[in-house]
Amino acid sequence: MFNQNRLILARKRRRLSAKALAELAGLTPVTLSRIEKSVNPPDESTVAKLATALGYPLAFFYQDELEHIQTEAVSFRSLSKMTAKERDAALTAGTLGLQLIDWVEERFSLPDANLLDLSYETGPEVAAMSLRQHWGLGLKPIANIVHLLESQGVRFLSLSESTASVDAFSFWRNATPYIFLNNYKTAEHSIFDAAHELGHLILHKHGGTGGSREAEREANAFASAFLMPRDDVLSRMPRFVSTDVVIKAKSRWRVSAMAMAYRLNAIGMLSDWQYKNICIELGRRGYRSGEPVGIEREKSAIWLKVLSQLWSEKITKAEIAKQLAWPLDEIEGLIMGLTGNADTHTKQASRHAKLEIV
Repeated sequence: MFNQNRLILARKRRRLSAKALAELAGLTPVTLSRIEKSVNPPDESTVAKLATALGYPLAFFYQDELEHIQTEAVSFRSLSKMTAKERDAALTAGTLGLQLIDWVEERFSLPDANLLDLSYETGPEVAAMSLRQHWGLGLKPIANIVHLLESQGVRFLSLSESTASVDAFSFWRNATPYIFLNNYKTAEHSIFDAAHELGHLILHKHGGTGGSREAEREANAFASAFLMPRDDVLSRMPRFVSTDVVIKAKSRWRVSAMAMAYRLNAIGMLSDWQYKNICIELGRRGYRSGEPVGIEREKSAIWLKVLSQLWSEKITKAEIAKQLAWPLDEIEGLIMGLTGNADTHTKQASRHAKLEIV
């Protein structure tokens, strides 16, 4: 039977109002409203018009209900800056992401979650060191945070939202943690986002933060301490810290220049006055909106290995989309930011994650 909730999901993924979709499909707004409210089931020709307007396969609208993600279950960054359309597009991407992960887990055995519930800790700094100790990381810089978190059971997906308003978001689904990264910004920004979302997952596992300023402050402080351990920074940095020193130092911890300066201020190596002046100078040099001297974007070990194995079985991304009754661009949007041009890598199995075929 026709599933009106799938129609609503597809409309929100395309960031269309009901009125805009009706116009694209050649329907009246009243007709579309009655369809979405399940007052009048549409005939197949009407569904075909809607499918064409949305760029979704016809079969998508005749499948079972999808597991929807609730706004209150998600740790959104910059929630106040997001429009309703941006929020809905991100949430519906999450809904599709759950189905894609389910499809993968029917075929592969992915790592179990090995995160701690550190909501009881006295502060983000202590929590960051506790998790590092739990994972046996010591004080060394993290070479690839996506690989690390995947090996600890975090499921990563990417967002194709071309906006700075949706940085990243995370949530728990039963006992499995999920992080969605928007790679619209720099590689360094995405690394900090991943650590920030990890902070939400372990500090605010029980929800209820509502995107509060305090929760965001705690997640930022956790990410900073997790990526740049206090003792390691203190032992590596010179006594006098200039803008040039900050720019040089950031490469060791794989963070942005602004994040590096923030950490140095937080641990007392920069006074508030020095921090302010260095931030002003970094802005003049182009480091506020980007990283003029940046690093390569991190890729997912899990997704590259999954695609490699599927490729060996002649299963392409187009075939996955066909099996799910999705448009190919939704598959691409959920993994492209984590795999780059994966077609050039799929014949090489990743060495950074254990993955077994079910």
